[in-house]
Order: sequence, then structure tokens, then C-alpha cells
Amino acid sequence: TPKLVVLMIGTNNTIGNNKPADIAAGIQAILQRLQQITPDTRILLLGIFPLREHKNGPLRVNNDKTNELISRFADNHRIVYMNINDKFLTADGTLTKEIMPDLVHPGPKGYQIWAEAIEPTVAKLMGEAAAAQPVTPAAQPDN
Repeated sequence: TPKLVVLMIGTNNTIGNNKPADIAAGIQAILQRLQQITPDTRILLLGIFPLREHKNGPLRVNNDKTNELISRFADNHRIVYMNINDKFLTADGTLTKEIMPDLVHPGPKGYQIWAEAIEPTVAKLMGEAAAAQPVTPAAQPDN
């Protein structure tokens, strides 16, 4: 049984023009299934990463609305929610091709940011998996 699942899912649903409530319902179904098949596993649910360059683009707005909905699935015990999107963006909210070359998938720098952003929380969840204590995601220093 795994101690921890890190789940970041929903990008393709946004690109497929699905509504936030529908995407959130699909993510909730996945969380429920994970809890059924591996009840002792904790889940770190990440917000759907930003898409496209500009913060007011329709895909980015769709993800932001979906992230607001899925954040409610966290109980900070079995499911911990963490949104690291600000780590990928410039101060004005722009997503650059240096971080995500196709403005959808992380490149090497994007993966590095991702790893560094979640590592403290992953370590905490892995260390506390047996004790099953409530967890608050680790605060991240500004880039």
C-alpha cells in the first residue's frame, strides 16, 4: 500500500472545454476510488496547473474556478490540497515558455519548481502517514 499519492489532474478536461463543476466531479470520483482501493493512503491533491500565457485567458479562469471547487475536497487528514500555481507565474501572472514551453506542460525548469514546491509537504505527509495526523501544506518562500 502506498503511503502517499500525489494527484494533479484535470488539464485535459479544461482543454476539452469541460465546465469547472464537471471537472471537479470527475476529480472527486477519482479521489473516492483511490480511497476505496487504498484506504490507508494519503492524497496530496494539487490544483490544476495554469494554462496559456495570460492570467485572464478562458482556460486559466476555468482552472482557477475548478481549483476553488476541488480545494473543498481536502480534509487535511487523508486528503491535503495544495495550489502551487503562483510558483510557475511571473509577478503579473504570466506563464512563460521557460517554465512551460508549450504553455501547458512543464519543461525542466517547471518540473524543478514543482518538485521544490511540494517536497516539504510530501516529506511531512510521508513522515506522518502512519500517525495519520492532520496536515497543513508547508508554506513556501517567495521565488
